[in-house]
Amino acid sequence: MTGDREMDAETAARLLEWQLEMGADEAILDAPVDRLSPPPAPAEEHAPPPPASSSSTPQPPSAMQAPQSAPGAAEPAAPSVAEQARRAAECATLEEIFAALDAMKDFPLRRTATHTVHTDGHPQARVMLIGEAPGRDEDRLGRPFVGRSGQLLDRMLEAIGLDRKAEDPERAVLISNVIFWRPPGNRKPTEAEAAHCLPWLIRTIELVQPEIIVCLGATPAQRLTGRTQGILKLRGNWLEYELGARRIPLLPTLHPAYLLRQPVQKRLAWRDFLSLKLRLAEMREK
Repeated sequence: MTGDREMDAETAARLLEWQLEMGADEAILDAPVDRLSPPPAPAEEHAPPPPASSSSTPQPPSAMQAPQSAPGAAEPAAPSVAEQARRAAECATLEEIFAALDAMKDFPLRRTATHTVHTDGHPQARVMLIGEAPGRDEDRLGRPFVGRSGQLLDRMLEAIGLDRKAEDPERAVLISNVIFWRPPGNRKPTEAEAAHCLPWLIRTIELVQPEIIVCLGATPAQRLTGRTQGILKLRGNWLEYELGARRIPLLPTLHPAYLLRQPVQKRLAWRDFLSLKLRLAEMREK
């Protein structure tokens, strides 16, 4: 029996380690809990009402009594996509976009996140890379792609002569995400969450005016092109993002987090980055 207990504990520890590697670093409930608010006051004790007689008639509730919401009542609806687009269009700089996003205290993802994660890199870079959503390290530091997948991305960029820290826009990149707050437990963002954030991403692209967009994973590629295929079908194919009268070349490729889980697929991502390097060289010659 002792051996069985030791084996059970070892198995549990390995399972916990795997969950941490996958990003499940916290237990969550069905709804967020505000642990900073004071606890509710204890309910006052009242004497039980006298038994109703057969001759009594039901009395209406007091006009001063506040109506009680049914359990699970929906929260007030978030602003519409059109309203989000209007608010985003009013921002004239990346700093104004960040300030507006960070002020969305009532948005569910904003309430559960530590930081708003918008962009990192050079705002005048020729290349803009877009991922899906922040992870644990990004939420902690407030910058996109700073964890293990970000470190891999930096090495991939360096291999083709690009660097998010470069001061020269020719060598620099700007990095962002479709979603600007970490979903609890690193879960996949919902359709409503992506729709809420998309106008802000589009406004970011309008202000940056990149020459090339690289989509890291299926989510940004599908959102910006309207395609429905998976990333293994989309990757490596040069598409276009329509920005007014401009058509920006857009390259979908594999997300670095996927490459960490499937190292054999790095060869495909390397082909995509070589294609990006060649496209940049051709654009310089024009």
